[in-house]
Amino acid sequence: MRKKLICQAIILAGILAACGTNNKSAKVDESNVSVESSVASSDGREATDMKVVKKNVTSSKEETSTQESTTEATTAPVTTAAETSTEAKKESEKQETSKPEQETSKKSEEATKAKEAGEIGFDPNWEYASFSKIHSGSAVLYKPSEKGNGITIAVNAGHGTKGGSSQKTLCHPDGSAKVTSGTTKAGATTAVAVSEGMTFEDGTPESTVTYEMAKVLKAELLSRGYNVLMIRDGSDVQLDNIARTVIANNNAAAHIALHWDSTTSNKGAFYMGVPEVDSYRSMEPVASNWKKHEALGKSLINGLSANGTKIFSKGRMEMDLTQTSYSTIPSIDIELGDKKSDHGKDTLKNLSKGIADGIDSYFGR
Repeated sequence: MRKKLICQAIILAGILAACGTNNKSAKVDESNVSVESSVASSDGREATDMKVVKKNVTSSKEETSTQESTTEATTAPVTTAAETSTEAKKESEKQETSKPEQETSKKSEEATKAKEAGEIGFDPNWEYASFSKIHSGSAVLYKPSEKGNGITIAVNAGHGTKGGSSQKTLCHPDGSAKVTSGTTKAGATTAVAVSEGMTFEDGTPESTVTYEMAKVLKAELLSRGYNVLMIRDGSDVQLDNIARTVIANNNAAAHIALHWDSTTSNKGAFYMGVPEVDSYRSMEPVASNWKKHEALGKSLINGLSANGTKIFSKGRMEMDLTQTSYSTIPSIDIELGDKKSDHGKDTLKNLSKGIADGIDSYFGR
């Protein structure tokens, strides 16, 4: 019996030693092996019967596979917060970059809408059209991109007709003589079709400034809902003063010609009033329209004055003009200063507001 116990002890020690070695090499938990013991009592001596029972052991390959999977999951590409922020910033910059293009496109669309009415040429069948000598050009009608008020204003940038001074037209449709002096002296029956205009003290041609003024006024009027008939929509238009007037007569509710005087005193603004001469005021179409001309002129001067524009004298000077002599709608030649007057962008903008205010007043708006 004693020998038997010793043998069992030796066997147990061997088993424990083997288990220790396996734990190091195969990393098997103690939970994978259990020892069952049964104790029997015989003659007062303890007898221990020991067995080693193997449980289901997970192979080392599975553990290795699990570890590799964990490693792969840990090292897999991950979109960090910084990367997400960078991507968002790039997208934002892309959108910001596209904004100017979208705004430019929007402006282009608005310009297209404003110009959709297109060109209006000279019709030889219109009343007084036969008195014109230069009429191959066209005016351009603009409409506001938003809903307008239905009123069309003819904006006539003075001068700007190449060869205009080489042609002459009748001062009055009835062939009578001029009653006041201007570019053409009193007593004359014909006048240059379109004069070249003066030159400002800084060397700028009047025709250049009147066109710049016309563009600024066009924008102001469109913003207020008016249609704008640009009689001269460029540096030159082949339309004499009679043709310009006749086109306005048949396509607009009012005609405003933009000019600066040839004096050098920075005299201020004024309009060319209808001469207080019975023979002139009784001549058609003047007789039927001169009161409308005067009312429009006064409204323009009031608008300019209210916006801080210097006004010459009482804002009026009598003048026998071709424009007035052939107009069948309210029509005014407005002189916005002279050779010495400022004609910078801010000044033109302020003048446009004053004129537009005067137009609003005249039409009861």
